[in-house]
Amino acid sequence: MKNIAILVPETAVIEAIADPNYMFKAANQFLEVSGKEPLFNVKLVAAKKEIKLENSLFSVHADMLLDEVSATDLVFIPAISGDVRRAVEANKELLPWIVDKYAKGAEVASLCIGAFLLAATGLLNGKKCSTHWNAANEFRNMFPDVELVDGSIITEENGIYSSGGANSYWNLLLYLLEKYTDRDTAILASKYFAVDIDRNSQASFMMFEGQKNHNDPEIIKAQEFIEKNFQERISVDQLADMLAIGRRSFERRFKKATDNTVVEYMQRVKIEAAKRSFERSRKNINEVMYDVGYTDTKAFRTIFKKITGLTPIEYRNKYKKEPAMA
Repeated sequence: MKNIAILVPETAVIEAIADPNYMFKAANQFLEVSGKEPLFNVKLVAAKKEIKLENSLFSVHADMLLDEVSATDLVFIPAISGDVRRAVEANKELLPWIVDKYAKGAEVASLCIGAFLLAATGLLNGKKCSTHWNAANEFRNMFPDVELVDGSIITEENGIYSSGGANSYWNLLLYLLEKYTDRDTAILASKYFAVDIDRNSQASFMMFEGQKNHNDPEIIKAQEFIEKNFQERISVDQLADMLAIGRRSFERRFKKATDNTVVEYMQRVKIEAAKRSFERSRKNINEVMYDVGYTDTKAFRTIFKKITGLTPIEYRNKYKKEPAMA
């Protein structure tokens, strides 16, 4: 029997508590139907018996309090909502409990923005982590000692797991289900819950928002210039000269402030504009490519796929819905 503890933090997202609970209890039913013994003992665990969520819209009744859990095999940390710094502070009594259970052999998995709580334990220092793409900049600011993997659906290191944003955590649930049971059970669950079992990237969902939450005004000027003139050929030397900064110093400061090289930043701004054009217009691939400042089809396709995980035509077909014929 595998004991699973699903934490119920203050400000948790209700779905990120209900979904793993549902998944592993349903897995027990799948196992029983196939003639096997149920494997998972799933409990909701909290600092107090009742946790009110989303302005008291929901109330979650814990099966067990923290000090009632002597041992567990897997701890789920669900997504949290609202101001993440306040959420971490509101749940600080959970942190030593998570550390203690990990030290005693439990695996730990964070779902989406639950990564902020996991990182606050210190267990992720020097390790890789995934979270919602939209929270990446704030995560890096709060936890500079954690290696955030952009666009990843699942990370795993030393019995610590994390997932990408929103519904991406279903892929982590399936991954863990397969690990604890077998491929057939995971496939059955993926079909039952209508989840693509092997999706491994958030890239096609990501929207690039340049990191401007820093204190380097010259670099902000460079970012704004790039964003307003992305159709043009802009060189690193041009930007450095415009700001009267030496090239090496400019490149170093830009990377430190934005977590992108200057060239990477320019590429991501261009590709973000291309994505919006594919979503909102009926322009063909070459028209969009020229609009965002590329003239080499192969280079555009390569960079587009590197950033989004899809080719330009795959992206257009995925997100551009053609009007139905009359």
